[in-house]
Amino acid sequence: MAEREHPIERLIEELKRIPTIGAKTAQRIAYYLFNRPQEELDRLAAAIKEVKQGIKECSICHNLSPTDPCAYCQDEQRDDRLLCVVEEPYNIASIEKSGVYQGRYHVLRGALSPLKGIGPDELKIDSLIRRVEKGQFEEVIIATNTTSEGEATAVYLARKLKPFPVKVTRLAMGLPVGTDIDYADQVTLRKAIEGRLEIKD
Repeated sequence: MAEREHPIERLIEELKRIPTIGAKTAQRIAYYLFNRPQEELDRLAAAIKEVKQGIKECSICHNLSPTDPCAYCQDEQRDDRLLCVVEEPYNIASIEKSGVYQGRYHVLRGALSPLKGIGPDELKIDSLIRRVEKGQFEEVIIATNTTSEGEATAVYLARKLKPFPVKVTRLAMGLPVGTDIDYADQVTLRKAIEGRLEIKD
């Protein structure tokens, strides 16, 4: 009879399923958790359980939220002329931290990736088109990531939105503040040159 799988090994295997967590990191997390007090682990387990039970997908923008519609869609102070398209719900938090954007959001829930079997039908593109068609948006800001998948998604969306009377823009990309040009990769430097701005007094 085979020996029962070791609980820590089982935990490591489950942790390895999380994106960006490899075997070594999963092992460190597992042993870290083993050394924590039981009350702390109970809180963690309850929080994980609550994520699935207490979070809904917003029926308007597809953000993840305790309420439907989410807080951003309910906020009447936001600018209905602007729509920012992001890949994942957590991208919204990054944009909000900038403090400069006050429009609406649309979450695609991923990016086009034929190698992973993710095509337009797997993303929230149809609902985006319907929102643009029925809404009063003047500008759609495509804020997908600068990966090859994010770039392909941006190009695809720009093509799909072309028939509508909206301005389609892409987030400006370039050199981070304080970066030495010598350390910039070719793609970043190319984007910085293409997105150059006029210096005004």
